[in-house]
Amino acid sequence: MGKTAGRTINHGDRPLINGFTTASKALLARLTHSVQKHPKRITAVVATLLLTGGGGAFAVASLAPDASDLPVSEITYAVESLADNPVLDALESPGFSLYRSEQTRSSDTAESLLQRMGVADPAAAAFLRSDAPVRQNLLGRAGRSVSAETTDDHRLLRLTARWAQDDSGNFSRLVVERAGEKFTSRIESAPLTTGSRLAGGVIRSSLFDAADAANIPDSVAVQLAEVFSGNIDFHRSLRKGDRFSVVYETLEADGEPLRSGRVLSAEFNNNGKTHQAMWFQDPGAAKGAYYTLDGESLRRAYLTSPVEFSRVSSTFKMRFHPVLQTWRAHLGTDFAAPTGTAVRTVGDGVVEFAGVQNGFGNVVFVKHRDQHETVYAHLSRVDVKKGQTVEQGQTIGAVGATGWATGPHLHFEFRVNGQQQDPQVIAQQSESAAPVSKAGRPAFDRLAGNMRVQLSAAALVQQASAE
Repeated sequence: MGKTAGRTINHGDRPLINGFTTASKALLARLTHSVQKHPKRITAVVATLLLTGGGGAFAVASLAPDASDLPVSEITYAVESLADNPVLDALESPGFSLYRSEQTRSSDTAESLLQRMGVADPAAAAFLRSDAPVRQNLLGRAGRSVSAETTDDHRLLRLTARWAQDDSGNFSRLVVERAGEKFTSRIESAPLTTGSRLAGGVIRSSLFDAADAANIPDSVAVQLAEVFSGNIDFHRSLRKGDRFSVVYETLEADGEPLRSGRVLSAEFNNNGKTHQAMWFQDPGAAKGAYYTLDGESLRRAYLTSPVEFSRVSSTFKMRFHPVLQTWRAHLGTDFAAPTGTAVRTVGDGVVEFAGVQNGFGNVVFVKHRDQHETVYAHLSRVDVKKGQTVEQGQTIGAVGATGWATGPHLHFEFRVNGQQQDPQVIAQQSESAAPVSKAGRPAFDRLAGNMRVQLSAAALVQQASAE
């Protein structure tokens, strides 16, 4: 006979205990089977039980006394008005300064410039009108960077104008300052600092339109056309969707860009073909030049244009002559440009003639090697003499309308053995200069690697802007 705590189990009880045990096991088995077969139902039952329990808890909590039946005490306290506080009355409200930057216009007067910069100060306007340095260096001078600092009621505190007049590497700074109720002015000089900028564009109609859309200065667009002129005819070969990236210098005064400098590197994708360029000065060279990123020179024996990139008004073809009123071959290229625009020789050579000649008006003939000769006609002035040696890119005169010309333009011819040839074709077929020297190769390769990274970044900038 066995024992349990508090009760003695007889042998006669064992069938009963075994029955309970068997029933319990059977019930547990059925519950396990039900949980496995109907888990969602079991979960719902448990949730119901929990909600019921929560309701019970809520019912218990709701038996607490109502807050509206609790006693309320009211306390009052006198507070001094801030409006009548003499300490606060003695304090002055803090002032602040306003800043504004602009570009001067040729039509600017003292009043119009100050008004555009948000300055309302008759005394300042009167000073600008009467001050000699201001009249000579600011009013009526277009394109100068000017900034103003004013009080919160728009009275002028300080006006600063900056500009660079030459290539000396310095800039001028005109400062007008308030001293009490009067103004003073002074002119200072300081060195320009050089920075760089990444940019890119997509051709929709023209190179200059793409540059304007990307906020790229015209001078940079002109350089792009010059750099790639030996590979791309920018007058006839551009295609919609062509892309370019460029890294160029910026010349800054007090952290503000005054003008753009040289193109440092560029990439142009024209009609599915990619062209690259980089500025580099070989240690053995007197001046720098543009090379491909593999070290091949982009300089050719002849430039494609005797003027900086401009609109071609008449190409090498048949045309109706505006003066003679007949159809005849136009054996040259006309470049429409304002009177006084510099004209340069397209290659090294010797001046064979410089003077006046029939319908050409003022004209210069330059003789090159291999029986090549170039002609520059209708000039407003001639800057060279017969027998003078000239180098590629040297100024020999200026655009005009002398001779048989209906308006200011340059008539340009390229002759081979006395026969006129298409100057664009001759220039693009001319030989290239020597590549980077062995001595300069290590420095070139380091710079080229850096420029590849910058051009890739410029392409991403252009792509982000387009999207």
